[in-house]
Amino acid sequence: MSTERPYAELLQRLRAVGLRPTRQRLALARLLFEKGDRHLTADDLHAEAEQAGIGVSLATIYNTLNQFTQAGLLREVAVEAGRAYFDTNTSDHHHFFFEDGGRLADIPAAGL
Repeated sequence: MSTERPYAELLQRLRAVGLRPTRQRLALARLLFEKGDRHLTADDLHAEAEQAGIGVSLATIYNTLNQFTQAGLLREVAVEAGRAYFDTNTSDHHHFFFEDGGRLADIPAAGL
């Protein structure tokens, strides 16, 4: 059995980029990063937080996403005016946006 704190990796990750690991940041980081590479909007993350019983406002979600993006933990992908996705995969790659379903997909750099 591991004696490591459940958030230890996330604590280190936030501290490494100069962000103070508050309870809200840790909770949102866990939602963002523990499900692998993915794309979400602020509204998506807010809904996930509500489902998980994490009481945060949409403004806090936007602030946290912007802080994580500025720190290099996320990439912001603007798909149209007023609509942006946040990508947990910060490696060099392109995206394809499916307008019908409003879904964003990665295109690996090697695939171009």
